[in-house]
Amino acid sequence: MRFRYAMVCSSNQNRSMEAHFLLKRQGLDVASYGTGSHVKLPGPSAREPNVYDFGTPYKQMFDELRRKDPELYKRNGILQMLKRNLNVKLAPQRWQDNAGDGVFDVVMTFEEKVFDSVLEDLNNREQPLMKTILVMNLEVKDNHEEAAIGGRLALELCQEIEGNETWEDTIDDIVAGFEKQHRRKLVYSISFY
Repeated sequence: MRFRYAMVCSSNQNRSMEAHFLLKRQGLDVASYGTGSHVKLPGPSAREPNVYDFGTPYKQMFDELRRKDPELYKRNGILQMLKRNLNVKLAPQRWQDNAGDGVFDVVMTFEEKVFDSVLEDLNNREQPLMKTILVMNLEVKDNHEEAAIGGRLALELCQEIEGNETWEDTIDDIVAGFEKQHRRKLVYSISFY
C-alpha cells in the first residue's frame, strides 16, 4: 500500500461505502465519510426521510428500520446496504470532523457539492505539513445500481494511482486515460495538509 484513500459522499451510506467496501476488500488503506449535516436515508416518502446523526451505528439504523417496515426497507435495498455498511465499519463519519484520523493522499468524492465541501474544509484547515492531497470527483447518482458502478470505477482509478510512485507526476495521464476508457468526466484539484 502506497497511498491512503478517503471516499466521501453526502451521508456516508451508499456511494462512499460501496467504494470503501471494494477498496478495503482489495487491501487498500481506505476510510470513508459524509459531508452533510445529518445522515439521511429514504423513508416511506420523499418528505419523510429517516434522519440520523453522524456516529449513529449502522446496526442501530438497521434494527430500527427493520422494526419500522421490513418490507419497504428490504424492497428499496436499504437493509442490504446497511448490512454491508456494518460489516465495513461501526458508523457513518463526517468529513469535517475527521482531522484526528490522520492524513490522506487521495480523496474521492461522488458529487460536485461534496467535492466543493471537501475542498472548502481543507482550505479552512491549518496546513502545517504542506503535504499535497489529491481531491477527485467522479459524479455518481445516489442509487444502488450507480453506486455499484461508481465503486468499481473508484477502485480501478485508485489501483491505477496506487501503481505509480507518485501521483503528482502521472495524474494528468491517469485522468485522460480514465476519461477516454469510461467516457466519464473526472474533476480534480490539489490541496494541502
